Amino acid sequence: MNASTTQAYEPESHADQNSKNIIESIIHGLDTFRKFSRLYAFMGHVAGSFFSSLLAVDNLSQLNPTFFNGYLQYIVPHFFMHLYVVGLNQLADLEIDKINKPYLPLASGEFSLTNGIIIVASFLFLSFGAAWMIGSIPSFWGLLASFVLMTAYSVNLPFLRWKKSTILTVMSHVIGMTMSFNIAAFMHMKTFVLKNATSYPRSLFLVTVVMPIFYAVVATAKDLPDIEGDKAAGIKTLAVRLGSKKVFWFCVSLLQIAYGAAILIGASSPILWSKLFTVSAHALMALILWNRANSTDLSSNISLQSFYMFIFKVRVAIK
Repeated sequence: MNASTTQAYEPESHADQNSKNIIESIIHGLDTFRKFSRLYAFMGHVAGSFFSSLLAVDNLSQLNPTFFNGYLQYIVPHFFMHLYVVGLNQLADLEIDKINKPYLPLASGEFSLTNGIIIVASFLFLSFGAAWMIGSIPSFWGLLASFVLMTAYSVNLPFLRWKKSTILTVMSHVIGMTMSFNIAAFMHMKTFVLKNATSYPRSLFLVTVVMPIFYAVVATAKDLPDIEGDKAAGIKTLAVRLGSKKVFWFCVSLLQIAYGAAILIGASSPILWSKLFTVSAHALMALILWNRANSTDLSSNISLQSFYMFIFKVRVAIK
């Protein structure tokens, strides 16, 4: 009886173990892809491009399935381009990431160098392939700007590897993000999806004037937690040259200037409710930012990384 009982339950035990292993393998694979894709950065792209797309809407009746389908046509190729950009940066910074970000799949060895190259090349092909199939010229130019600028930022070739220069780093991020997050998204929805004549509303002016300040801060503040690895690689970022404290408060000052500009532009609005909301909302965000900055431990890389992630949140809030 004991022998027959063991035989009856043994196959089920193996089946359960196999199912558990498969589930664990899937979960591990998804987590590895999450770390590779840096999805928190792409969420900023989604928020920026979506709100810029809304600026192209002339009346609420245009918020229909055509609008949302058109937005998906924009964001999908840009998601593939985002994966190319973050993957290429991990390939180019492999030795640096072993110091600064050892948890990333390439730095930890979860992805081999060959696999990384195949993945990055595949996403680049998918990005431009999807854009070609959709046929949106504004979307294509946004992708091209991201490709050219961020490739020049990352790859270590003559006249490239722009991350070695603070000016070129800020320039590549500001131009690339402004084009991809804001201008290309607006023009895609305005001319390709809604089939309207090109126009430049006051709100677009706010976005294209204020948001580049945030993009400049993102390009500068991202190096604050990475000073150790950048020093070892001989990359003299602004944080390496001036120290974390000076660069940190420089970034905070730029953000306060951005909120101040948003308040001034909002105060000049002829619409009362828009004026009250814009001024009060951005004044509140400036206060929250100031309190958050004063609670940051500048001697802790974890605290600096947390503040960097906070910037992504306030960047969305300004929209």
